[in-house]
Amino acid sequence: MRIERRSIPAITEDLPAEMPSSLRRIFMARGVSSGLELDYRLPNLLRPDSLFDLTTAAKILADAIVTGQKILIVGDFDADGATSTSLGILALEAMGAIAPEYLVPNRFEFGYGLTPEIVQVAKQSSPNVLVTVDNGIASIDGVQAAKAYGMKVVVTDHHLPGDTLPNADAIVNPNHPNCGFPSKNLAGVGVIFYVMSALRAELNRRNWFADQHIPEPKMADYLDLVALGTVADVVPLDANNRILVQQGIKRIQAGLARPGILALLEVGRRDYTQLKASDLGFVVGPRLNAAGRLDDMSVGIECLLATHSHQARQYAQQLDQFNRERKAIESDMKEQAELVLESLLDEEQEMPNGMCFYDADWHQGVIGILASRMKDKCHRPVIAFARVGEDELKGSARSIPGVHIRDALDLLAKRYPQLLSKFGGHAMAAGMSIKESHYEAFQLAFDTIITEWVTPEQLEATLLTDGALSAEDFSLSFAELVRLSGPWGQMFPEPCFDGVFDILQQRIVGEKHLKLMVREPSSGLLLDAISFFVDLSQWPNEQATQARLVYKLDVNEFRGQRNLQLLVDYLEPA
Repeated sequence: MRIERRSIPAITEDLPAEMPSSLRRIFMARGVSSGLELDYRLPNLLRPDSLFDLTTAAKILADAIVTGQKILIVGDFDADGATSTSLGILALEAMGAIAPEYLVPNRFEFGYGLTPEIVQVAKQSSPNVLVTVDNGIASIDGVQAAKAYGMKVVVTDHHLPGDTLPNADAIVNPNHPNCGFPSKNLAGVGVIFYVMSALRAELNRRNWFADQHIPEPKMADYLDLVALGTVADVVPLDANNRILVQQGIKRIQAGLARPGILALLEVGRRDYTQLKASDLGFVVGPRLNAAGRLDDMSVGIECLLATHSHQARQYAQQLDQFNRERKAIESDMKEQAELVLESLLDEEQEMPNGMCFYDADWHQGVIGILASRMKDKCHRPVIAFARVGEDELKGSARSIPGVHIRDALDLLAKRYPQLLSKFGGHAMAAGMSIKESHYEAFQLAFDTIITEWVTPEQLEATLLTDGALSAEDFSLSFAELVRLSGPWGQMFPEPCFDGVFDILQQRIVGEKHLKLMVREPSSGLLLDAISFFVDLSQWPNEQATQARLVYKLDVNEFRGQRNLQLLVDYLEPA
């Protein structure tokens, strides 16, 4: 493991003068050069005007509402898709749409996106307007099928488009080649938030709310859903996304969230008044995702749509049970993948630069998590495959910094057109389908392309830190300041620090966690520290009197007492 400190670029600094120097350094290392980038008030959101086709989409939906046409939302089976679908339904209902409906493809029957097969199911509801959320940009055949049945199609998506675009009536996607929207990092839920905001403006222009005696909905009411979907989908938290997330977090902390979100925090044993962005990513998101992975995402959507806390708790408990089952399945699959990896190393074979894992019995709903776990372990781009039909495998890819996995698959498809049936995704994550009979050839082709793209340095795991802390920063007040300076997340990481400490005490708690009492040598400060899921063959280490720690600052609350604690991400004897 290589530990490096984040560099501070040579930028013109315009941060508040009263900001502590340590916090100033943290923000500058993340490319923040102005206090305006840290002003998370709603008026600072990017204007929607430059979103391509936004006005067209709003007019199509407004026409449908005013004339009483039926609107159907086709969503996706992950947390972004669930929050996008829920937001769309709630906003349409609030704006006077007559009984809008949603349809989410079951991943085990239909796979991802607006396929011709899911259009056949949608046709049974006789919609006049079909709206995709968090999908559709690659649905060439599906959009064509819907149009053939006389439906108007509005695509709202954020995934990267291919060379050909669907023939939809409107496509709202910040990554559309003709879209000038400054932030390309909106999640699907962020896109539909902007679409519904434009729809409200269009209905206002038509005097719809006044004429129908409908209270004009407040778009801020949906920011809890936007925050959840944005964090759970692990999109980069650029300045615009940070506004959306921070405003949503504030609503949740004030108890103004959907009952379903509060119920999911409750089963996850999190206090909503102390919510952090990471709680959405590691507590709420996985429980919501578990429905789509193991069963049917409609359970997650109904949880988010629930209007009463009792009903929401029932759904949340069901989702929590799904998540427990998912963890057990994931653990077994990871164990099998690690055995494959160990056999490679035991035979002294060179590890491929692009890794593929496959077992005929693996659960297709969990391969994305498995790919992520193995990517972290191998520090290489990884694809995990599961069998989904006769001679058909579904793959889920996760990448490392510097390797754009969707572009890698695009090159593979052009160089070896017979190997990939379909694919799509982002820089760091993608999905695909291949024939089982092509698996070995695909393995070789994937490794070849990754080998062409990567350097040895990229394949070495690196921990980036914000350097050492001064003695005065080891305080509850600074830890609270760091927490409140978020939201932290993808591409805007929570601050972590490194340093060498004296080890005074070490013991295992909870079977797998290392509890430490350490001393900062220069100041003599005594500090509590904890490292979760340590390698029990390495720790406790009674021979180690000093250790280099990479850690985050945390406030530990126990029996009414609040104490500073170091959350250790990595440790090694010094």
